This record gives sequence, structure tokens and C-alpha cells, in this order.
Amino acid sequence: MSRLSETSPQVLQAMSESGTKILECYRVMQKTSANMVGDVLKDQGEFYEWDHYPTGDVYDHETHSQFYYHAHPPEKRANKWGNEHGHFHTFLRPKGMPDGIEPAPVDDFKAPEDPNDALTHFVGISMNQAGYPIRLFTTNRWVTGEVWYTAETVISLLDRFEMDLTYPSWPVNIWMTEMIRLFRFDIEELLLQRDAKVQKWQAQHPGINVYEDRNLEITSIIDVSVENKIKSIEAALREKT
Repeated sequence: MSRLSETSPQVLQAMSESGTKILECYRVMQKTSANMVGDVLKDQGEFYEWDHYPTGDVYDHETHSQFYYHAHPPEKRANKWGNEHGHFHTFLRPKGMPDGIEPAPVDDFKAPEDPNDALTHFVGISMNQAGYPIRLFTTNRWVTGEVWYTAETVISLLDRFEMDLTYPSWPVNIWMTEMIRLFRFDIEELLLQRDAKVQKWQAQHPGINVYEDRNLEITSIIDVSVENKIKSIEAALREKT
């Protein structure tokens, strides 16, 4: 609550509006018993763990934002993810970044053949069996094959994430965009925790390439509730009026 209490009414109002848009997506989708996960998997054929959905990911060629959905095998979910069905991964590619943004100077950095493949991962959004978000998390580099950027750099890019498409579902893309905005402060903290975790892991495992260490997968994670976040924002707004 402290971060919200220190935030301007204008920013709080914008976050509140993001929450309203998310709830509106839920309202409309519930009329036909739809949900975010179901809309992404619709018309995609048989569902296979590890595969990306929809096929080919979702990529906005104007904003260069990207996401996909996938799930881990049941035995892996049981150990780490509890009641999760699967999760979304969100990204931004370099064509959507301002001039001057550079990857972190890690020892094994190799520029991809296509400069636009030097994408950064923002956050994962874990979904329950009913198709609603339950956690946010960050990952080590090897998990998504991203290029590593410092937390500060990634934070500076968060406002550039926008899915302005009707494919695979307009409500899904609105929801995805507004989730990043509603939980902006939480995502910032997760990214800072990510870098701290990686640095600590490297210090504890000298001689190991931390970014490719399969023993380090999830670098930060929190449980989330859209409804509770909206309530916290509304409470912070009331304090300022």
C-alpha cells in the first residue's frame, strides 16, 4: 500500500481505469462462459504441453509487443505451480524500443542474426483452471530464450507494451495490455527481485553460467488478485480526496 499512497492521483486513476477495463472484459466474456485462456486456445486443435498458443504467438507489428500461452506437464505443475493450468509470457522486441536501449553486458552475449530477435521478457501471468490470473513471475534467461536486459531497462520499457489487435481475441488483448498497467508496480518489484536473485545465485555458484543454469528457473513470483488490486488503488485514491 505504501507505493500506492505515494503515487499521484493521476497515475492512480489511470491504474483504476485499467482495472475497470479488465473487469469489463470479464463481464462480456462471462456472458458466453468464455475466459482468456479459452479464447486463446479456441480453434487451435488438440492442446499439447510446451507448445505455444496461439500457433506462432501473438505479435503486434506496430508496437512490437508479443505474448504466448503454454502449459507445463502435470507432474511439473504439481511441484511448482499448484493449481495453475498454464501461463502467458509477455515480451517486447527491439523495434518497439527507443534508440539507445542495449542488452545487459553479460559475458556470453551474442547478438542474434535478426536484430529484432533481441527481445526482452516482461513477466509471466499464471492462470488457474477457470482461466483467471493467480500469479505473476519472472524467469531466468534460458526459460524463454530472451536477451538479457537489466531490470532498470526492462522497467523503462513497460509502458510500451500494448496489444492493439483483434487476433486471437480483442478482449484477451485488452486484458493483456491492462494487466501490465494495473500491476505495473508489482512487475517493477519482480524485475528488481529477478536481478537480485540472479546476482545472488551467481555468487553462490561460481564458474556456472547463471543465465543458462537449469536449476534456476523462476527468479521472482507473487500471488495476485485483480479485485484486491483494484480495491487497494481505490483506497489510495480516497486518501487523496
